[in-house]
Amino acid sequence: MSFMDLLCHPLWALSAALLALVVRLQRRAPWDPKACDVRLAGKTAIVTGANTGIGKFIALDFARRGARVILACRSESRGTAAVNEIRQQTGNRDVHLRLVDLSSMDSVRDFAKRILEEEKALHILVNNAAVSGLPRQITKDGFEASFATNHLGPFLLTNLLLDLMKRSAPARIVTVSSLNHKKGKVDFSHFHGENLVHFMDQVYNHTKLHNIICTNELARRLQETGVTANSVHPGVVMTEVMRYYPFWIRCTFNLIGFFFFKSPEEGAVSSIYCAVAEELEGVTGKYFDSDCSLVLPAPLARDPALAVKDFEICEKLTSKL
Repeated sequence: MSFMDLLCHPLWALSAALLALVVRLQRRAPWDPKACDVRLAGKTAIVTGANTGIGKFIALDFARRGARVILACRSESRGTAAVNEIRQQTGNRDVHLRLVDLSSMDSVRDFAKRILEEEKALHILVNNAAVSGLPRQITKDGFEASFATNHLGPFLLTNLLLDLMKRSAPARIVTVSSLNHKKGKVDFSHFHGENLVHFMDQVYNHTKLHNIICTNELARRLQETGVTANSVHPGVVMTEVMRYYPFWIRCTFNLIGFFFFKSPEEGAVSSIYCAVAEELEGVTGKYFDSDCSLVLPAPLARDPALAVKDFEICEKLTSKL
C-alpha cells in the first residue's frame, strides 16, 4: 500500500476525527461555570471589551447569575447588540452599555466619572479588553497604542474605581493576561513607543507582562481592604484579537484553532472562576492558568521591587499633569 493510499483510507479519516474529538474534549477546564451555583443578585460587575469574544461570555455568565452587568465597550453599535443578546438569553434586564475607549485616558476618566456618579457599588471588575498586532501608533496622550489599550487604560480605570470597590468589599479585580507574558520584556521606554518591534504579538507580549506585574503590586497595596486582584491566562482562544494580523496568518490560526484552540466560551472560564468561585474568597496577587489552576508567572512578574517601580511609573504616566 502506497503512502497516498494510506492517506485516502477510511481508517485514516476515522482516526483523524477521533483525534480531533479527543483534543477538543481535553480543552475543557476542570471547573465548570454551569455547575457553580454562586448567585450575584445585588452585585454589580463591569467587564471591558464585552461586546464580543471572551468578554461577552463573561458578561453573559454574570447576567445569568443575576448581577447588574455593565459592558464597557468602544463601539456603541456592537455593544448595544451584545446587551440585547445577553438580555434575551438570560432574561436579566439589568445589563447596560457604557462607552469607553481604553486607549484614551480622557475617555477612561469620563467613563469612571459616570460610573462613580451612577453606581452605588462595584463588586467585580474584569479587565478583559486587549488588542494585538497593531501597527505603530501613538495616542494623543503620547502612549504607544497597544500599551495604552492593554495596560495603561485598564490600569487607570482600575485605580479610579478602587475607592468604590473598597466600599463594596468583598470585591474582586480580574485582569486577563496571557501565557505570552513569558515572552515579554520590561522596558519603560516602550510606553512611549520606543525600542519596540511591531511584529506579530511582540508588543502584546510586553503589555501582558506589565498586566501581571502591576496586578501583583495592586494586590499588595489592597491587603486588608477586602478587595482582591488576580490575573489569569484564558488559553489560546479563537477571538477577534488577531483582526489586525495579515489574512494568511488569521486563516492558518483559524484552521488549526478549530481542533486545538478554545472557543470564546471556553476561554471565559478561567476569568469567571477568578471572579465568582467561593474557594477564591480572599485569594489575591495570584496568576491562574487556563485550566483554573494556580501557577507561577514568569520570574519578572514575581519581582517585588520591579512591581513597585512599574506601578509608580504607571501612576505618574496616567495622572493628570
